[in-house]
Amino acid sequence: MYDLSIKPEADKIFRKLEKKDKNLLRTVNKKILEIRQNPYHTYKFLRNPFQNFNRIHIGAHFVLIFCIDHTSKLVDIYYFAHHDKAYKWKYKPKMEELQDNKEDEAWQNS
Repeated sequence: MYDLSIKPEADKIFRKLEKKDKNLLRTVNKKILEIRQNPYHTYKFLRNPFQNFNRIHIGAHFVLIFCIDHTSKLVDIYYFAHHDKAYKWKYKPKMEELQDNKEDEAWQNS
């Protein structure tokens, strides 16, 4: 089973959901567990510029956006929203993540 990392933006959404709709949150948790147990399933990718992110529909109207890192065996949960809002999501990486990516690129190029 892969490890789980929930990004702050998604965590904030889940905390609100815990108060408003516990049944939907329960469904989201089941879907996340399914992703962690079967990360090699063919989850659909988003289009450019988010081609490295996967998505899965939950219920009829909601979308969970996540990323699977097979090298570190980690599932990152980034965003959850109604499908109208989810596909307009703008990912804003934190400075630490940008720095980590630059260090990785520098290491790979050397």
